[in-house]
Amino acid sequence: MARQAGKQSYGRVVLVSFLALLAVGLVADFLWASSHRFSSVGISLPSSVTTVIGKLPPDSNEKDTKKKKDNARERKLSATFQDLAAPQLQWEKMAAAPVPRLDGAAIQIRNFLFVFAGYGNINLVHSHVDIYNFVDNTWGGRFDMPKEMAHSHLGMVTDGRYIYIVTGQYGPQCRGPTAKTFVLDTDTNTWSDFIPLPVPRYAPATQLWRGRLHVMGGSKENRHTPGLEHWSIAVKDGKALEKEWRREIPIPRGGPHRACVVVDDRLFVIGGQEGDFMAKPGSPIFKCSRRMEVVFSDVYMLDEEMKWKVMPSMPKPDSHIEFAWKVVNNSIVIVGGTTEKHPETKKMVLVGEIFQFNLNTMKWYVIGKLPYRVKTTLVGYWDGKLYFTSGQRDKGPDDPAPRKVVAEMWRTKLILNP
Repeated sequence: MARQAGKQSYGRVVLVSFLALLAVGLVADFLWASSHRFSSVGISLPSSVTTVIGKLPPDSNEKDTKKKKDNARERKLSATFQDLAAPQLQWEKMAAAPVPRLDGAAIQIRNFLFVFAGYGNINLVHSHVDIYNFVDNTWGGRFDMPKEMAHSHLGMVTDGRYIYIVTGQYGPQCRGPTAKTFVLDTDTNTWSDFIPLPVPRYAPATQLWRGRLHVMGGSKENRHTPGLEHWSIAVKDGKALEKEWRREIPIPRGGPHRACVVVDDRLFVIGGQEGDFMAKPGSPIFKCSRRMEVVFSDVYMLDEEMKWKVMPSMPKPDSHIEFAWKVVNNSIVIVGGTTEKHPETKKMVLVGEIFQFNLNTMKWYVIGKLPYRVKTTLVGYWDGKLYFTSGQRDKGPDDPAPRKVVAEMWRTKLILNP
């Protein structure tokens, strides 16, 4: 009987111990849950942390999971992919250009905007110059370009009287480039030949800097491969002071369709892309065939050390901006362009914002929205107003893909961040 009583006592001890351990576990679990719930309210995640929208707990059913995934995709891939928040501006429509232009070129000298060449459509290119007068807001003074001059993807810059026109694509669709180079005297509207570039290029970055004409980057002869080469030649009053181009330090990243700006003895190269449409093999009309380009936001600078320096990147990747910029109050203002392709449809996405790069602070700002998204704008500035004309606009507010080549001219009051 004593042995039986001992067994009962031992069983009670085991039972009591088990219940005690269970109670401790429940209390600890409650305390942990309470601590986690309240601490998560007060913690803000660092900006570098990526959150996944639509992730569900394991016990959610398959239908709810699919619904959440669809919602996540809608927010990630909206029709207006990568539009940035920007102030709304009051735009005034001015007299339209005589012809619509895509991939044209423009140079402002005093109150005149000289607008060159460009596609009318994929099978038609222009071979003349139109002039816009900012004083009376009229177009006029049309004259022809040399017959051997390129029609699109031009490199171009002015010293205030003479305009240097460098290489580019000759003809419609995706025809080949030319190395031929010309000079326009805008006082007389007369042309003269210039020393050809060593090799043809599409849309190279072009500027006058320290008495030399600099040409760099662009696309190589197949229209797709980025070029890194950088050449210069001494010039004065529309004439070459040397017999041949000189090789300079290569550009860090090649490719066409970028802004090239000189301010305060510093040369900036902004945005651009690697790759472009190519001619379809065997096509008798050099029909354009898409190759996937990579648009970037890189900004590089050359100064007195003659070394490329990396500067703050643009607010988003931007290309097709070679004549879409102006320097105003020590800021570089850039209008429209193209950005990264839509990640799902793979279509080209146009830019509808205006960017400011403040050279005092070396910071970028988004300072306004355009009337619509548009690439290859031709930009001018006069009497406090920012003007743009031409280019290819979007399909509508909800579709940023390219549609119509336009001739419209718009202006707005330019308000910069200090």
